[in-house]
Amino acid sequence: MASDVLSMTQPTMLSSPQPLQSPRGNFGRPLKLNPMKMPPHIDSIKMLEPGRKKLTSIETHRVVAVLDETIKRLELVSLFHHAIENLDRYSVVFGSELTGALREHKRLQDNMQRHLWRLNSGEDESSFQRERTNLAERADIFRQGVQSSVRNTLRLFLTNPTACQALRSEGHVRDQASQALIHFLTELRAFLFEMLLTSPLEQNERMRYLQEITLCDHKNRGVLMALEEELNAAILDRDTEIAKKNEIIRQLKINLHQLEKFSENQVKRAMQEAEKQQKSDCRASEGKMAKLQQDLQQLRSQLSGTIAENREIELSLRKKKYKVETEIENWIQKYDSDMGEKQAELEELDGMYEEEKTQLAELKEKLAVLEVEYVQIMEERREAQLRKEAAEKELASMNRAATIIQAHWKGYQVRQSLKGKKKKKKKGKGAGGKGKAKKGKK
Repeated sequence: MASDVLSMTQPTMLSSPQPLQSPRGNFGRPLKLNPMKMPPHIDSIKMLEPGRKKLTSIETHRVVAVLDETIKRLELVSLFHHAIENLDRYSVVFGSELTGALREHKRLQDNMQRHLWRLNSGEDESSFQRERTNLAERADIFRQGVQSSVRNTLRLFLTNPTACQALRSEGHVRDQASQALIHFLTELRAFLFEMLLTSPLEQNERMRYLQEITLCDHKNRGVLMALEEELNAAILDRDTEIAKKNEIIRQLKINLHQLEKFSENQVKRAMQEAEKQQKSDCRASEGKMAKLQQDLQQLRSQLSGTIAENREIELSLRKKKYKVETEIENWIQKYDSDMGEKQAELEELDGMYEEEKTQLAELKEKLAVLEVEYVQIMEERREAQLRKEAAEKELASMNRAATIIQAHWKGYQVRQSLKGKKKKKKKGKGAGGKGKAKKGKK
């Protein structure tokens, strides 16, 4: 399964080129180099290293975290087969739920492999085309089931750190394909981490530098070919000179043989003188040895005194160490008791949190229903407000119209009353004139 998850190629790593040195000819004589323009000196290691040491953006952290999580999960998935084969051994650590999930995964995997084997058995006749289609569909269904089983089993492993640790400790039984895939993903992670640490400007500068190095390498190859030709000529000269030197060596050996005969007498005389010198040196060394023996006795007495003193110091230090260890053990016991209380308190808070979370979910459901009712009520209120405003506008227009009508009516009544008063005055004036006229006649 692990070998089918991902296929990748190993990235090629570029190494910094080493500068060519000028070769030398016979007897340390330097060869002549062709003059060429070399690129400026740049620290190759510093140029090829990323400019930053840590990731700066959240996106890059997420990319690296996803790849790390993939590698961890792949390490677990590649050991599923080993865990299934040794379920009796790991049943106590895994628990019943995880053991059942692994057995279900094995069943789905066996069914998928059986259908794939039947599908690839070589039956290509038209009479089996329909059956092959059904087998392909069923194999696809089992493949999806295996994928779901892998996801569910991984979730169970992640919720059980003890089972994860127990299965990861068996990494030496992982198959070669899975190990190679994990190795490739690890190298990909390192390569990707280096790429994320490198900015586009630094990448362009690095590519430019590598192009310069490649051009310099081509030029150096040309220089190297010329140097090889000069080296061959130098080797030929060297062989000629070696032949001459061999002849000189032969003559020197003859002279050396003559000198050996001459030097035997001198060696005998030197041996006699050496024996005399040895005897005198022996007498002097005996005196020095006696003096050194006395110094040794003094140093041994000093050593015994120092050992006794150090033993007393060691005893006092052991007492202090025992006291410190006792205090540390007491502190550890106190820490364990405190942590037990904190753990109990944490579990209680987790229970309260789950209960409040359930209540919150219920309140959210009620709130959703109330929100719908609230929207309806607000819509009805808005419509009622619109109707009320329309009624108020209509009432105001009616009041304004009634006021105008009443004003016109009052004006009309006033004008009518004024007209009646004018008519009465005219009638009174006419009656008075006639009476005066009658009196005058009398």
